[in-house]
Amino acid sequence: MRLALERLDEFESPYAAARAIGLMVDVHYETLRGWIKKALAEGSRPAAQPPQGLPPAEREELLRLRKEVRDRKQANEILKLASAFFARELDPRRH
Repeated sequence: MRLALERLDEFESPYAAARAIGLMVDVHYETLRGWIKKALAEGSRPAAQPPQGLPPAEREELLRLRKEVRDRKQANEILKLASAFFARELDPRRH
């Protein structure tokens, strides 16, 4: 959910976000879309606005760096899930 809400502004609609992110995290997009809709109705929305006192160049860099951090965190989450999956598959005690 956090990933979907953080990246919601990158998509044209919650539906498009659910379709794209649902594939990445192996959650059906309709389920994710429902969760997004409910969270938005309850007022859950991450603070995406940078401080207004920054010069434009620094604001752009801050936004770029935040996106980079968010992308890396997402990649790490996906790698953690994949490594756990493969660890279970390769466990000799399972066979």
